[in-house]
Amino acid sequence: MLKSKYLFIAIFAIIFLIFNLFFSIFSTTLKSENFDAQVLRTIHTNRNTSLDKSMQGISNSLFVILPAIPIGLFTSGIINEDKDLIGHSIQIGASAAISMISTYSIKEIIKRDRPFVTYDFVENIGKESGYSMPSGHTASAFAMATSLSLQYPEWYIIVPSYLWASAVGYSRIHLGVHYLSDILIGAVVGAGISLITFQIEKEIMKKYK
Repeated sequence: MLKSKYLFIAIFAIIFLIFNLFFSIFSTTLKSENFDAQVLRTIHTNRNTSLDKSMQGISNSLFVILPAIPIGLFTSGIINEDKDLIGHSIQIGASAAISMISTYSIKEIIKRDRPFVTYDFVENIGKESGYSMPSGHTASAFAMATSLSLQYPEWYIIVPSYLWASAVGYSRIHLGVHYLSDILIGAVVGAGISLITFQIEKEIMKKYK
């Protein structure tokens, strides 16, 4: 458990460094609009429109990866009669599902309008509706990345997982459906829920060993 805590701290440090760099890059663009709007304007209006479909694909990849990984692990666990693998698959799937439900609930409480509702310069490329804060896509992606990193703490799992999760978060701004703060909070929610479900799984597995 101690090792997992240190790993989780390292994971959050990585997230912090990524977004701190992100802030540093765009901080010089601050003018009359708030920071969220300025970052959105910088990324969205100056985007390479030829990448719109690719960004939509990255965003939608969540709906393939989210069920595929836990189902694949669960199936493998059943076939090989591996209780640990079954437990891992349930934890990974549960963290993503709970993240999605949690962000939906938070959206309904905060009721922050989508960027394209508030600002005329934003196109709703992602064809989204509902509220903005926090990003459900980002929360679920970071929940998946964090769960995989906690269960399989190898660089070749951690690096690709977080690169993918970060790409999902970035795509949401590119597509004009979220602010940077939506992405940041979504990442924290998803990663936090993963740690909780990971610790719960560890405690449950101890009782059956």
